Amino acid sequence: MTTMLAARARKGSDALHLDKIDIPEPGPQDVLIKVASAGLAPGMMTLLAMGAFKHLPTTLGHEAAGTIAAVGSEVEGIEIGTRVRVHPNLNCRACRYCRSNRDMMCAQQAVIGHAGFGDVPMPLYERYHDGGLAEYVRVPHWLVDRLPDSVSFDVGAKVYDIANAVRALKSADLPLGATLVVTAATGTMGTSTIKLARHYGVARLILVGRSAERLEAIRHLAGDVATDVVALETLPENWHSAQGLTRALRALVPQGADAVLDYVPQGPATSQAMASLTTGGTLVHMGANPSPLTLPAIAVMVNCWRFVGTRSCTRTDAQEVLSLLAEKALDVDELITHRYPLTEAKEAVEAMQSRTEPIWMAVVNP
Repeated sequence: MTTMLAARARKGSDALHLDKIDIPEPGPQDVLIKVASAGLAPGMMTLLAMGAFKHLPTTLGHEAAGTIAAVGSEVEGIEIGTRVRVHPNLNCRACRYCRSNRDMMCAQQAVIGHAGFGDVPMPLYERYHDGGLAEYVRVPHWLVDRLPDSVSFDVGAKVYDIANAVRALKSADLPLGATLVVTAATGTMGTSTIKLARHYGVARLILVGRSAERLEAIRHLAGDVATDVVALETLPENWHSAQGLTRALRALVPQGADAVLDYVPQGPATSQAMASLTTGGTLVHMGANPSPLTLPAIAVMVNCWRFVGTRSCTRTDAQEVLSLLAEKALDVDELITHRYPLTEAKEAVEAMQSRTEPIWMAVVNP
């Protein structure tokens, strides 16, 4: 077999296309992976429409796990048949950010099967822009992590998202016994955070989402961590302009929350959640919300609040997730609610974008 099926983006089109293309040939420092599972993220279609994909056509999909099918002539220590997951962050590996566990800040940072963010030459992205929504994916050998035998390919494909939640939790600098607000709690990042919360000293969670029914369905993910929910649909109709979310959060925690992990993609919830913080509290934003903050700077100053933005995890974060999974200290199998064959990738993306049914994590099995 010399060709494979791949979910592709094309120049001049905002749609996903299923194409037959050549199986990539590994170069001297590459490995070729037979994909067993690839993660889905609806945000990739938004980025495609924004023009963030710098090389088209391209194969989509930044999350993948599978088995090594071939190795380049200069690759050592990786055998054919090894179970691996792909770490999709491409960076220079030499700058001050890469050398201090802040590799997501590298000027050359880009994501396999996803977007490039900088305006500098990106030779790695030029070569490795094709992603994992395909039967095979080629990546540089240094971006594969061995997958423990106890970790399924589906979970392996979603390690990146779970590691993003780890990065958000670390960025919050939580005190022991923290009260933590999680916005957009019913999505991939929200449910990952809930599962991880007890590992980062959280004593109380307040989960914010649109639907009361969907929030109740995820409450059990917190285990023995005390949990409250705030459904936006139950707030007064004018909550957008009358600080309704802030009032609801302050009613639950009059002294203010220690931190907010904010994953909302748009709207006033970010600003209103920040206003629920205690003195010295931190809001970590990872939702790509384009809405401007409406808080006066004096409120941030007087309350000593911190606003931290972070766009992705580091390699260390992902390896910490793998360790938790291998030690069976973390079980995330139930977070994967939807599985699709590659031939239904377009339908899967549409389902994730519409949110007509609750989808925590979705994967494609080629």
